[in-house]
Amino acid sequence: MKNEYLWLAIGLIGQGIFSARFIVQWLVSEREKKSIIPVAFWYLSLLGGLTLTVYSVYKQDPVFILGQSTGVFIYARNLYLIQRERRASRLRTESLARR
Repeated sequence: MKNEYLWLAIGLIGQGIFSARFIVQWLVSEREKKSIIPVAFWYLSLLGGLTLTVYSVYKQDPVFILGQSTGVFIYARNLYLIQRERRASRLRTESLARR
């Protein structure tokens, strides 16, 4: 039983390290108010993250559930920022065309 808790702690630490790269990218995107990674990356991340979240819930793996569900929020937020940027750009273009 003690060994299982050790492996759970190792898994959580590993997932934290893995997720840190996305958190860093997310914070940079928030600061810049735009995503600097191709849009396909975010769609694939969201689809993969949702799929893995469903799988991890089925497996009842708290390390996997925490890691994947946190990632899904970040992927969705970046897609929102991309859409907001595109909408604003389109409105600026339309506004300039009317002048």
